[in-house]
Amino acid sequence: MATAFKDEQTSGHTPVQSDAVVVRFAGDSGDGMQLTGGQFTLSSALAGNDFATFPDFPAEIRAPIGTLFGVSAFQINFGSSAIDTAGDQPDVLIAMNPAALKTNVGSLREGGLIIADTGEFNQRNLDKAKYTSNPFEDGSLAKWQVLAFDISALTLEAVKPFGMGNKDALRCKNMWTLGLALWMFDRDRQPIIDWLNAKFAKNQVLADANIAALNAGHAYGETAELAGPLKQYHVDAAPAPAGLYRTVTGAESISYGLVAGAQLAGLKMFFGGYPITPASAILHHLSRLKEYGITTFQAEDEIAAICSAIGASYAGQLGVTSSSGPGIALKGEAMGLAIMTELPLVIVNSQRGGPSTGLPTKTEQSDLYQAVYGRNGDAPMPVIAARSPVDCFDCAVEAVRIAVEYMTPVMLLTDGYIANAAEPWLVPDLEEYTPFPVEFLESVPEDGFKPYSRDHKLKRPWVKPGTPGLLHRIGGIEKEVDTGHINYAPANHQAMTDIRSAKVNGVADSIPDQIVEQGAAGAKLAVVGWGSTYGPIKQAVRRKRAEGVDVAHVHIRHIWPMPKNMAELLKSFDKIIVPEMNTGQLKTILRDQFLVDAQPVNKVSGQPFTIAEIEAAIGSAL
Repeated sequence: MATAFKDEQTSGHTPVQSDAVVVRFAGDSGDGMQLTGGQFTLSSALAGNDFATFPDFPAEIRAPIGTLFGVSAFQINFGSSAIDTAGDQPDVLIAMNPAALKTNVGSLREGGLIIADTGEFNQRNLDKAKYTSNPFEDGSLAKWQVLAFDISALTLEAVKPFGMGNKDALRCKNMWTLGLALWMFDRDRQPIIDWLNAKFAKNQVLADANIAALNAGHAYGETAELAGPLKQYHVDAAPAPAGLYRTVTGAESISYGLVAGAQLAGLKMFFGGYPITPASAILHHLSRLKEYGITTFQAEDEIAAICSAIGASYAGQLGVTSSSGPGIALKGEAMGLAIMTELPLVIVNSQRGGPSTGLPTKTEQSDLYQAVYGRNGDAPMPVIAARSPVDCFDCAVEAVRIAVEYMTPVMLLTDGYIANAAEPWLVPDLEEYTPFPVEFLESVPEDGFKPYSRDHKLKRPWVKPGTPGLLHRIGGIEKEVDTGHINYAPANHQAMTDIRSAKVNGVADSIPDQIVEQGAAGAKLAVVGWGSTYGPIKQAVRRKRAEGVDVAHVHIRHIWPMPKNMAELLKSFDKIIVPEMNTGQLKTILRDQFLVDAQPVNKVSGQPFTIAEIEAAIGSAL
């Protein structure tokens, strides 16, 4: 985490080269690329840059060293102006071995810079990466700038005074590389040095060795008289409002948002979870926040996790659970139980590639049908989708609000890209958020206690078990209108089904109208998105509008129910395209609900959309 205050608007000087740079660190899973990228992100934050990151790593806990499927990468786009995506193409690729070069060089922009460790380009590693010849010798890298030298040997030399074996010494290689990157982009080393001292506080030799490697990499950039590609760049700070800033990932942002929502509702929170990529980080973060009245429970399975959260809601706390697609499938019956018992519950789905186990570490938006429709019986549930790591905070607060104000489970959708990515966050002032305190029924009403009586929002009363005079039945069998007794009568089931549906539809009364992010209603084309497609759509539409194209951007947070003005808004556009990382799920919902001719733009590669792909889709649509 990086934290910094901005005292005033920062304008800075216009960078000579560019106002934004995209750097990708790539290496073996054991090379520490995520850690390196994370610390480079910290330096970008402290330098005042705006940025967006994209960690990309294999699902295997430890793939065979040097293999193509064991490559781990971390991409960061940082600049002196607004950054909304991790970048279409890297300007700089730092490749720690042949496999990293092979799997990532195709993404590098033409003329971009390759920095590679020749110490790893031996015949054995070239064979593992399926190279038939050394790429530095066969001309295959001609369209890029190449800076190849023996980083391994330079690292060994830097840490030699600490008496480490070769294997341990080479683990400092990522810090040597980070030092070079810090020099290239005119960054301060001291925050990284402080972090290393804190990380290895119990082993000063390791701390000193990593610091020596960091300084050696920096010194190499400073002193090496290299002609051509190795240059130093300076990227100015981005303009930003005054306030306290910190880096935040989507998982962290959701965690803080859930805590804030519970505080605004005046409730303690119980989180029941089961480890699954990429949702596990929420459990990790919440477990550190016990001082805010948070109880975390790692259950034995997904079903136990959600059922424990439902039990907590029954007992008068805010129940929360989270998972990814496979675990959400297992939680399906229990979601129906929460709908039948009409208890507040927040369910976070950090989507990943499917079906089944699918692509555990790759991103996708293919759980929208599951969120809106994926339960047995008519079981409606409000669904909210976050657009970015920072947006997760407000979406989590909103999910809590809807859950307690309507006594209903709510699903909050993110994905692997949002959960793992990081961006700068202006820490909000909670005084600016309107509280929504919960009122429990604590005494018998004058006309008697009816567990399923309704207020103007069709919400039933929330009663803590053990409250005198308010004994009532709860469970998954159909409830009788008002009394909550078991009732199988056809007319009663019809009535209760209609009430549950009307209650969820009524959520639309308390959400804002849908806005147009760019452009205006009535444009020739609307690009309608949801979730993490926000960044590339925003930038693509901005570029096309700068070219004079009549295109608008609509991004939906409240997926179910949708804002009340959505039908009128969508019907004002001549054409609609819907980019999403699935085979057209939101497109189908829009067609079904509003009878508009929405056209799909689909991508299911496990990778997020690029700006260029959205631009091309806009061009094709018009």
